[in-house]
Amino acid sequence: MEKSLPLHLRHVHSFSVIINRSHAILHSIAIAFLIYYRVSFLLQETRTITVPSLPWLLIFASELLLSFAWLLAQAYRWRPVSRFVFPERLPSDDKLPAIDVFICTADPDKEPTVEVMNTVISAMALDYPPEKLHVYFSDDAGSAVTLSCMKEAWNFARSWLPFCRRYDIKTRCPELYFSGSQDDHGDFQRSEFKAERQKIEDKYEVFKERVRRAKEGAAISNRGDHPSLIQVIRDQNTNEELQEDQVQMPLLVYVAREKRPCHHHNFKAGALNVLLRVSAIISNSPYILVLDCDMYCNDPTSARQAMCCHFDPQISSSLAFVQFPQTFRNISNDDIYDSQLRFLFKINWFGLDGLRGPVLSGTNFYIKREALFGSFSKKEGINLMELRRSFGQSNEFIKTLGQDYNHTLPNDGESSTMLLEEAKVLASCSYENQTTWGTKVGFMYFCVIEDYFTGYTLHCKGWKSVYLYPPRAQFMGTSTTNFNDISIQWTRWASGLVHVAMSRFCPLIYGPRRMSLLQSMGYAQVAFLPLLSSLSLWGFALIPQLCLFNGIPLFPEVSDPIFSIYLFIFVSSLLKYLYEILASGGEIRTWKNEWKIWMIKSVTSYSYGSLDAVLNKLGITKASFLPTNKVTDDEQVKRYEMGIFDFQAATMFLAPLVTIILVNMTAIVGGVVRVMVLDNGDHWQKLFGQMFLSFYVLITNYAVIEGMMIRKDKASIPTSVTLLSAVFSAIIFSLGSAILC
Repeated sequence: MEKSLPLHLRHVHSFSVIINRSHAILHSIAIAFLIYYRVSFLLQETRTITVPSLPWLLIFASELLLSFAWLLAQAYRWRPVSRFVFPERLPSDDKLPAIDVFICTADPDKEPTVEVMNTVISAMALDYPPEKLHVYFSDDAGSAVTLSCMKEAWNFARSWLPFCRRYDIKTRCPELYFSGSQDDHGDFQRSEFKAERQKIEDKYEVFKERVRRAKEGAAISNRGDHPSLIQVIRDQNTNEELQEDQVQMPLLVYVAREKRPCHHHNFKAGALNVLLRVSAIISNSPYILVLDCDMYCNDPTSARQAMCCHFDPQISSSLAFVQFPQTFRNISNDDIYDSQLRFLFKINWFGLDGLRGPVLSGTNFYIKREALFGSFSKKEGINLMELRRSFGQSNEFIKTLGQDYNHTLPNDGESSTMLLEEAKVLASCSYENQTTWGTKVGFMYFCVIEDYFTGYTLHCKGWKSVYLYPPRAQFMGTSTTNFNDISIQWTRWASGLVHVAMSRFCPLIYGPRRMSLLQSMGYAQVAFLPLLSSLSLWGFALIPQLCLFNGIPLFPEVSDPIFSIYLFIFVSSLLKYLYEILASGGEIRTWKNEWKIWMIKSVTSYSYGSLDAVLNKLGITKASFLPTNKVTDDEQVKRYEMGIFDFQAATMFLAPLVTIILVNMTAIVGGVVRVMVLDNGDHWQKLFGQMFLSFYVLITNYAVIEGMMIRKDKASIPTSVTLLSAVFSAIIFSLGSAILC
């Protein structure tokens, strides 16, 4: 009877479906009236048109772009679902499949080593049979210090893992556990436990001190020019008396792929493909967990929860990956930069799960190895030369594609040495030459956002994915919490997304022939979001203001019935967004902050990312990748926790914000003066819409005004940026008034 019970259940958010579809119908009707109003004006006879056509066309284009972005986003609202799993119904441990864990790091200066090692330790401590768990750590810097710290982590894990198993510790990241920031289960009042805990905590402090010393005495390594190195981390303290359960350790492998200046290394996707090949000849587990180096395993049961979906007979054959949300432990109550990406993980991915599954999100996913090998995996009768053209010349690796392949874990013998030498070949920078790695097999190289494009490719091939959002966060990371770093991060993401949108893989062209229209719309919304947001927001931030300053109306008079259509669209958008935030556990301040940061991103990161994608498409620039800085500054953290914007950012991110604020200030002052002094009293009805828009821009972005004029701390906006932006504003008014009016 137990075997007939489902491993997981899916629940449709019926009430949200009704609300979403009803709102979509009403909002669509309102947009149709808006379009009719604009088109009717443009079709008037030339002699009856009293307003210049160019600004009218530009604001109409901005309205259309924003409406199109809204239309694409309706894919998320069509059929949101939640899933519930039952790990207790899984088969016994001896029947569970093996799992490889991939952890990637790129820069030890930007990714604190202690935090990275905590991720490694927490992955080794997953509640899974240790003989079926293999952890692979990719060090793109090829740092000897990182390798040394890996050995220290292994030594500490020999004490930490038995402690977690013995007392059923839920928080298996030692840093989180000893900081006391997470609740745990069990009876921990016994003196035996307290003594053991203190002993382990002392060992952890020793471990951290050794890591810090290794970092301080580190020699500078050539991160872009080093050979491949593969090393299995083994017991170091052989003289220590170990308990029986301390011997049960997962395999831990250090991998530094070869990097040479003359070879393109394909960023994170290249590192993951090296791990894919190296792990194949060592453990060849059918399932893979991918983690960012700062994303701890916060709940040891994530592997079993994922297997509830991968083992479900109704979906297992077509299921490519199980995606968990990204959760961050350093998020403040205000989260003024939307560092947690709340809207994606608490709203949008539930909607995509109601179609054929969420987007692959960079980390926290259990993916089926077979899905990454295209049509070649586990099939008999495929020509050997065809396999070599796709996967390279390694016979050992090609053997792993067969159904009858039996892997052998490395030991201290000669066979182990030969295996590791073969692994070095697979990690060489020239191995992928003349193969289809990154184009047809493995993680895709098409753009810098390998996660989005790899997931998109899998869905186009017919694979599905599911989204699990358990009550307890399965993974816990550290997010970027300052304006400069988050702007750089979003610029990189925006560049990659727009690159896909403008390519032959455009989801609106390439997608509908291979997946449902709604799923194509979901992928298109993600890909086009930076471009549509930046173009439309720049239009709304400048065009009405220039016309307001010159007394040119662009919106209907307040007494005109069509004005109520604009009012309905504006209010309906705000209220629907507020409903979604409240329904997903947010607050009114969450709504205010997310709306503000979307506007800020649109005129900064989204704009620069879109421009970079265009220049890359034209061959003027090349794609680049900067690791996100995870090193924290105490003063910046304090300001973030207090909800104070930190404007210690590059001028390229500050100048657009200040310029827009100055333009809107000047426009609203000019508009008020025109209405109150220069006109006969009824002109306010024609310009009210533009005056309100300028006021809304200013009040929403009050933090920028505060940084310009009120604050005098070192995190305020520099005077030089304000003066530069004043020059830009004057140029915009001069040229804009001459061209538009």
